[in-house]
Amino acid sequence: MLSATTLDVSHLPDYAYDWALVDVETSGLIARRDRILSVAVLTFGPDGVQTDEFSTLLNPGCDPGPVHVHGLTPERLSGAPSFEDVAGRIGALLQDRVMVAHNAQFDYDFLAHEFARARLRLPVARRLCTLALNRRVEPPVASLGLASLAAHYGVPQVNAHDALDDARVLAGIFRSSLAEAARLDVPLPLVPCPPRQDPQFAPKAPKTPCAYRNPGRPVPGEPLVQGMKVAFTGETATSRAELVARAVAAGLNVMSSVSRHTGVLVTDDAASGSAKARRAIAEGVTVVDERTFLELLADVRPGTPHENRTPGRKPDSPATDAPAPEVTAPEVTAPAEAPAGRPAPSPVAVAEVPAPRRPESAPSVKPFGRRRVLVLGGTHEEAASARTRVVELGGTAAINLSASVTDVVLMPGGERDRRMTRITALRLPVHAREWLTDPTAEQAAGAAPAPARQGATTEVLPRGGVVDLPGDTGRWHVSASWAQRTDCEVDVVAFVLDEEQQVSCDGDFVFYSAPESPDGATRLLCDGPTEQSIAVDLAVLPPAVHRIAIAAAVDGAATFGDIGAVQMTLAPGFDAPAAAQSTLDAATSERTLLLAEIYRRGPRWRFRAVGQGYDHGLEELVRGYGVDVE
Repeated sequence: MLSATTLDVSHLPDYAYDWALVDVETSGLIARRDRILSVAVLTFGPDGVQTDEFSTLLNPGCDPGPVHVHGLTPERLSGAPSFEDVAGRIGALLQDRVMVAHNAQFDYDFLAHEFARARLRLPVARRLCTLALNRRVEPPVASLGLASLAAHYGVPQVNAHDALDDARVLAGIFRSSLAEAARLDVPLPLVPCPPRQDPQFAPKAPKTPCAYRNPGRPVPGEPLVQGMKVAFTGETATSRAELVARAVAAGLNVMSSVSRHTGVLVTDDAASGSAKARRAIAEGVTVVDERTFLELLADVRPGTPHENRTPGRKPDSPATDAPAPEVTAPEVTAPAEAPAGRPAPSPVAVAEVPAPRRPESAPSVKPFGRRRVLVLGGTHEEAASARTRVVELGGTAAINLSASVTDVVLMPGGERDRRMTRITALRLPVHAREWLTDPTAEQAAGAAPAPARQGATTEVLPRGGVVDLPGDTGRWHVSASWAQRTDCEVDVVAFVLDEEQQVSCDGDFVFYSAPESPDGATRLLCDGPTEQSIAVDLAVLPPAVHRIAIAAAVDGAATFGDIGAVQMTLAPGFDAPAAAQSTLDAATSERTLLLAEIYRRGPRWRFRAVGQGYDHGLEELVRGYGVDVE
């Protein structure tokens, strides 16, 4: 085993890099708005030897924020240099090195914005998150916070929230984590970083959410109603900004795209052939010219405020969460037929599935207890069936080799898996697939039982399983991870949806190129080539939001049958222990997979593991949620 204190991985090409370990203390949590108050950078070579160290306080020129957290008062910062003064020194330390941080996207985004303000390029081509690395290693700890990992790896922590001390603690954690990754042959979650030379990548200013629910399309000859969705296209005599402002002031919901839920398209040339005009004609949306629209604005009828209705349910709908698609999984109900004269259900909404309950006749203790089982080999269907059986027996299904794996099930061809060499060296129990039929047979024959894995209790959800979220606010992280491949990539996306299962604006489609919703409540976090997360702050979501749908799409010709299982975890924070997890691998030929949802059910929020696949690509899924794809 490699020693964490004298770690030398220079002879291991997959782990040998020049590193720059970074920690920042900030005036807040939003990189586009808040500033760095102190920064520390430590550099190391592939042999584990430290080569440089730099730290400084910074004068942000603004309120330092939560002094009770970082202890950096305006008096302490008044004589410090500005970021511009030290940007060159920091850039030299980062140049040609992999940037390492705990929750690395946070530190990277703050550095990116500070370099942009200084009109300099952030010289980081790749980053590595020690939080993501430890999610792969899976040490037996209650949480993956810096303090918890420091205690586990025996790293002394003197002064928490001091940038230099935190960077030194990070160095100890990183050395130990890297040693564990090398021992387990775990690939490093390196993230390529796009060049960020200016603040153009920052999210746009938030759009004020419409306060009224969508009443549907206007009735011919009758006034408009507050909450109706309105879009504009083409040239108008009145400036577009003024038209939008007047429509918003009247209580209408101005959209940048057209969908089947749009009430009115305003254009003076309906035959222009624009994408919006074509979609409006195809969907039967009411089209009016500018003069007519201005006349209609003079008499807009009061609408129904979102706050005045039970969240998550339409007044005329049955006690289900939403219309359902065609789903083959036994735990998901069939779709309801649409009433006459109403549009068909959205192809991406999913029916209510009761939370999984153990039958009364089932024993209170299942054979697998807290085992974590890795299945190797077999066809996609055979492996998926084996992982389902593991969950039925009370265990959890692993998709990667980690320190938490207690057992391995070998299906046909699994002996050729590259991980078998490491599994043999680790002396993990290896079972034939028949073990899943009678897991007590080996123990009855004299084989010692594998120790149950330790750690926080996590609810294991089957496909379609539901869990209530405590309270009605809070920050939640939904993470998706899969086995690493080199021939394709997987993109995780999120849709922030209203009661019609549609986005309220294009900015409510969160993806790689637009990683944050306009209000900042929903964010995409890329933690590595096989792990991406959606962070949701329920307290910030406007009342119009009823559901956050989280999906994944394969970039390329591969399918989710090629990708294999996708593991979903739900946690109340980026470094908190998982509250629930689910392994989704029912997809075979599908290229798009609806992974999970966070949605309102009466006064509560719920999380559901969905696992619904679609053969079409991401573009069609996006259009189904009302996003206009150019």
